[in-house]
This record gives sequence, C-alpha cells and structure tokens, in this order.
Amino acid sequence: MNFAFFFPGQGSQSVGMMQGLGDNAIVKSTFVEASEILGQDFWQMAAEPNELLNQTANTQPLMLAAGVATWRLWQSRNGQQPGVMAGHSLGEYTALVAAGVISYEDALPLVRYRAEVMQNAVAEGVGAMAAILGLDDDTVRAVCTEAAQGEVLEAVNLNSPGQVVIAGHKSAVERGMEVAKAKGAKRALPLPVSVPSHCALMKPAAAELARYMAAVPMIAGSIPVLHNADVAAYTEPEKIKDALVRQLYSPVRWVETVQHIHAGGALASAECGPGKVLAGLTKRIVAELPCIALTSLEAMDEATAKFGQ
Repeated sequence: MNFAFFFPGQGSQSVGMMQGLGDNAIVKSTFVEASEILGQDFWQMAAEPNELLNQTANTQPLMLAAGVATWRLWQSRNGQQPGVMAGHSLGEYTALVAAGVISYEDALPLVRYRAEVMQNAVAEGVGAMAAILGLDDDTVRAVCTEAAQGEVLEAVNLNSPGQVVIAGHKSAVERGMEVAKAKGAKRALPLPVSVPSHCALMKPAAAELARYMAAVPMIAGSIPVLHNADVAAYTEPEKIKDALVRQLYSPVRWVETVQHIHAGGALASAECGPGKVLAGLTKRIVAELPCIALTSLEAMDEATAKFGQ
C-alpha cells in the first residue's frame, strides 16, 4: 500500500509522552544519544514533570529525539517504507532525518540553534500567536490585513479547514482575535508560546539559521519530504536548506500538504511521534486518508497490518 508518514512539531510534547512505546532499548538509546550530544537528560525531561519541557530550546531537540526514536522503532519492527513524508514545522527536520537527508547527530544541534535564534529574534512579550476557529483561510487573511495597523500580523499555520493560527506583534494578534470574533469565528484562542513562529518577525532568525546551516552536511534523501513553505520535495541540498530557512517566516501549508499527498496516491498515513495532533488534522482535511498515531506498540502493529494490505 502507498502510505505517508507525518512528523509532529512543537506543541505535541507532554510529560510521559514515550510511555506507550514501552521500555524499549531503541527508543532509550535514541534519547541517550541526544543527551550525550547536547548535554542534557532528555529522557528524564520527557518522563517527569519539570519546567524544562516547554522551553523552546529544549522542546525542539526533544521532539526531534522523540520522532526519530519512534521512526527507528518502526523500522526495527517491520521495515515498511512510506512513499512520502512531511513534518509540521519542526517535524520537517525529523522527516529529513528519517529520509537520510541529514544525520541525527547534525540535526540535534541544528534544531537547538534554530530554537535559540527564534527565541532571540523577538523580545519576550512582543510577539504572540492565536488559533482562529470557524473561519475560512481567506477570511482569516482579511482579518490580519484589517487588524495589523502597521504591525506584523499573518496567517501562519493553515492546519485544517476552519483552524488557522495567526502570529505577529502581540497587540496586533489581540486586535486580530477581536476582529475574527466580529467576523463570526467560533473561537479565538491565545496560544501559550513565547515565539511568534512563521511570520515576518522571524526573518532575522532565518538569516542566522541560513549562516549556520551553510556548514551542515545534507544529501539527497531516500524518501521524498514535502516542505512546509511550498509543498514541494527537493533532492538538491541547497534547495532543501533554502526551504528550511524560508519555513521560519512562511506559513505552514498543512492543508495543502495533506491534500497533495492524498492526490499523489497515498491510501493511508501514520503520525510518527508523540501525540495525535496530526492524525486529528488529517481526518479533518481528507477523511478518506486514515492516519494512525504511532503512540503505542499496538498502534504500530495495527499500522503494519494496514499498510501491508
């Protein structure tokens, strides 16, 4: 069966997020590797309540480790290869590791650097993000235009029909929430984040990331990975790097990504990493593309059976 793999990003982390995969040596060794490279105990960070879990500079490498651990476990249990992969924001890096484009050893410090330059690009309290529920994409874009008032305000995560995240200056986001509700939004919810991702405020961070990434080795991958910024897959390392840099200040076009994968012939999909966020979004975007969240050994067995049909 032609199937796809999706890798979650920041926001899917939670205490105990790897418990469903059991006391597995492959999973633990993947976390140990991350801990040795970055000098922190990521396994403990994922297992016990702590203040570090939701700090951007920790969350991004932690989610990379979790996704790679799940991928390695999947490979060890059956070896079925998806026909295409994609990741939501940070998850794009996990997908590229799984595809062999970038090594795990190089990706860990890269995503930590990415997190740090994102955090440093906008002073705390200046930026914000909010989820707008119940409006179509064009209406949300119109909301941003109306509420910006000379500040940055953009539709940045096109997650599913009727679910769009906006980001920019905090005051503009607050105005945008009110305008959205006036235009009929069911809900407008501020998100608990410190970085206004995927908007123009991230362009200074993107410039820093480009300089760092220039020295990071990348090769053509074994599995196509669709990029958030333009819903396209590349084999040339320079084009891959360019897409990753643009991703920082460009919308995550997730609806188009899932639709493109389904139109390309995928009959099923799996979310490879903690949580079930992308499985839920997939169901809302293309109901005919079932998505199994690989959060337990039982789910892996279910996916193995389904994909082998």
